[in-house]
Amino acid sequence: MPEQKTIHRAHADKRAGKASSTQAGEFVKEEVDRVRAGKHGVKSAKQAIAIGLSKARRAGVDLKAPKKGTTSEATRKKAAKDNAAGQHKTAAKSTSTESKAKRARAATTALKRESGCGASSAAMSKQAKSSATRRPAASRSAAAKKAVATKGTAGRSAAAKKAAHTRAARSHH
Repeated sequence: MPEQKTIHRAHADKRAGKASSTQAGEFVKEEVDRVRAGKHGVKSAKQAIAIGLSKARRAGVDLKAPKKGTTSEATRKKAAKDNAAGQHKTAAKSTSTESKAKRARAATTALKRESGCGASSAAMSKQAKSSATRRPAASRSAAAKKAVATKGTAGRSAAAKKAAHTRAARSHH
C-alpha cells in the first residue's frame, strides 16, 4: 500500500500537467526508499521499478501496459490487471481476504530474503543509463523539451543552479 504523501505528490504532478510516467515516478521513488530503508530487498533495480509501477497503476495513475513484444505476456497481463484495479473495475470472481493476505505475506517474505543492493544508487544509475541507450535520440530530446516546458521558471532556475554546483564539484576531482 503506497503512503498518502506519495499519492498526494502524484496528484500534484497530474495537476501540474506532467506525464503519467512522472506521476508513476513518485511510486518508484517510494519503493526505492523502502528498499534503502531496509524494509525489504529486491533482486535488481528493474524489480524495484516494476513494484513501483504496479503500485502506481493500482493507485489510478493512467500508465499504459507495455507494448506487445517489448515484455513477456505475463508482465503485460499483470499491468492490465493493475490498471483495471486502479480504475476500480472488479474482476468476475474475487479472491477471499484470507488467500489475499497469505499471498501478500508470501511476497513480502520472499522480498525480505533479497539484498538491498538492487536499489543502490549505482544499480539505479546503471539501469537508467542502459534504459536510456535503448531509446532513440529524438525520443530523449522530446522528453527533455517536455520536462523544461512543465518545470516552470523557479524549477528551471533551481535545476540550473544544481547543475552548475554539480559541474563545479566534479571539476575539482
